[in-house]
Amino acid sequence: MEKMKPRIRSLDDLFTSGEIQSHSNKAASAVTQTADGIIFIPPQKIRTFPKHPFRLYDGERLDDLVESVKANGILIPTIVRKIEKDENGYEYEMLAGHNRQNAAIIADLEVIPCIVKENITDEEAWIYVIETNVMQRSFTDMLPSEKAAVLALRYSKMFSQGKRNDIIEELKRLENPDYIRENSTCGSDCHKLKNRDKVGAEYSLSGRSIANYVRANSLITALKVRLDNGELTLAVSVELSYLSTEVQQYIENVLIENEFKVDVKKATVLRSYDDKLTEDSVYEILSGEKARKSRADTPPPIKIKHTVYSKYFAPNTKTSEIERIIGEALALYFKKAEDETSA
Repeated sequence: MEKMKPRIRSLDDLFTSGEIQSHSNKAASAVTQTADGIIFIPPQKIRTFPKHPFRLYDGERLDDLVESVKANGILIPTIVRKIEKDENGYEYEMLAGHNRQNAAIIADLEVIPCIVKENITDEEAWIYVIETNVMQRSFTDMLPSEKAAVLALRYSKMFSQGKRNDIIEELKRLENPDYIRENSTCGSDCHKLKNRDKVGAEYSLSGRSIANYVRANSLITALKVRLDNGELTLAVSVELSYLSTEVQQYIENVLIENEFKVDVKKATVLRSYDDKLTEDSVYEILSGEKARKSRADTPPPIKIKHTVYSKYFAPNTKTSEIERIIGEALALYFKKAEDETSA
């Protein structure tokens, strides 16, 4: 019976097949190079991109990719960055192909094909990481933290649209050698749009939504996972993003040990304390024991009953006038009390 081919669902799945298979399956413990410049590197010798913002495949999708790699090898090379040897002995850093690398390790491939980028900036490295994932799947299908990473890059001060266009073209040619560059000329109306409007038009988001996602990118990784899992709403995440990483870690520590829900009200209270928070005070707020920041220098707000002051004012007296007179009366009352005390 003919073996059923694994299901293909994304570019990562398509990037596994063909003539590079024979080299990928060869036993190799060192880096080798082909005549066309493709470098074959053991996948265990490539480190993950620092703070890689996208979740790797798991479950059935990972199983399918592993089976595809076992059967066909890897056709389209991954893209890695040459780095100075770090404390763990890594000399390469993955930019495009984290899922293929992971599947290759599970499938026991000795080496994987790589295109090595040298002397590229951190900005360019980030663009490779982000745009590869954007090309693989729809932006709308991404997790909230992944959308946040994409939009944060677009709003970064170091972002260059020109470099982004060049890298996107390179990735498309890598996927399809017959690809012909599309006319990317933008009309005058496009250039008149503000940056946020252009990004909003590209991803079908309002300016407010973009701002919220960019803020959420400031969360620590553990809280981003809670955002993706639906434990935190985007509105709550925005409030928490203003807190220091230390305080955010306090929040995560408390949530690990307790099944507290974090709503906008609690998040707002946390933000109002800012750097004065400790892990104990975070617990008090998230548990509901402390509902609002106390105002030590002011008394609690009160409402004066209408019957108390109505006999002193005409029915048509304005509220501002009533407040002014009551204020003056209180000032006279306490001045008189002070004079009597000092007499």
